[in-house]
Amino acid sequence: MAGTPTPNTETDETSGTADHAVAAVMTRVGERVRRARERKAIPRRVLSNISGVSPRYLAQLEAGEGNISIGLLQRVAIALDHRIEWFLAEDDPWSSEALRVANLYRGAPEEVRDAAMKILSPEPIAAMRARRVCLVGLRGAGKSTLGRRVGEVLSLPFVELNDEIESQSGMPVDEVMALYGPEGYRKLEAQALARIVASHDKMILAVAGGIVAEPETYSSLLAHFHTVWVKTSPDEHMARVRAQGDERPMAGNPEAMEQLRSILTSREAQYGKALAQLDTSGKPVERSLAELLQLIQDHRFLI
Repeated sequence: MAGTPTPNTETDETSGTADHAVAAVMTRVGERVRRARERKAIPRRVLSNISGVSPRYLAQLEAGEGNISIGLLQRVAIALDHRIEWFLAEDDPWSSEALRVANLYRGAPEEVRDAAMKILSPEPIAAMRARRVCLVGLRGAGKSTLGRRVGEVLSLPFVELNDEIESQSGMPVDEVMALYGPEGYRKLEAQALARIVASHDKMILAVAGGIVAEPETYSSLLAHFHTVWVKTSPDEHMARVRAQGDERPMAGNPEAMEQLRSILTSREAQYGKALAQLDTSGKPVERSLAELLQLIQDHRFLI
C-alpha cells in the first residue's frame, strides 16, 4: 500500500543487538561496582560522599539500571581505587591473574612485597616520590605544627591526611572510627592517600601515627613520599597532647604512659624506615623548624 513504510528487519535486529549489548555492559559495570564496594567494606552512603554521586544513582548503577555518564563512572572508579576500564572489561577481573597476584602480594611478608615493588616499579623510586614530603610519627611529636610552618616557608601546600578523610567521608575521624571501626578507617585512609598522590606532586603531608598498622598503605606512603620520622620523648609526647587540651590519654588510665612507651617501642622499626629522622625533644619550635628545613635541603627531597 502506498505510503506504508516497509519494515526494516535488518535495522531492527541491529538496534536490538545494540540495546542488548548496552544492557549487558550496564549489568557488568553495576555488578563490579557493588563487588568492589563490598570488598572495601564501604557503605553506599560513604561511597556517595567520596565520589560525589548520589546514593540513589549508585543504587541504580549497582542494579544495572543506571544510565551513568563516563564522567560519573570515573568518579566512582577513583573513589573505589580502580581504573575505569576495570569496570568495563569483558573478562572477569575477579578471576584474573592480576587479582591472584594482588592477593599474593597482600599476604606476602613485608620483605617480599618490597622486593616485588622494586622489580615491578615502572620508574625509579625517587621519581615516584616526586617532591612530596611526609612527616610520620606519634601524635605530639610536632608533625602538624612543623608541617604547616614548612609549607608556609617553602610555599608548599600542607595537608593532614585525617582532614582529607573527614572531607571525603563528611564526618569527623572519631565518628568514622565509631561507625566503621579501625578496619573501615584504614580503608578510607588508604583511599585518601591514593587521592593525594594522584593530585599533588609537590607538598608537605602529615599522617596519623597508626598508619603503620596497615602494611600495604604504609608501603605506598614510603614509595610515594620522602618520609621524615618526627619523634620526641614519651614524656613530651604526652605533655604536648595534654597542652592541646586533650586529657583523654591520662583520664582514668594510670598506665597511659607505660602504654605510650610500649606503642613507641613496637613501632620503632616501622617509623625507622623513613628516609630521615628529626628529634624535637627539648627544642623550641623555631629550632626544630630550622633543622627540618635543613634536613629537607640536605636530602634533596624537593629537587
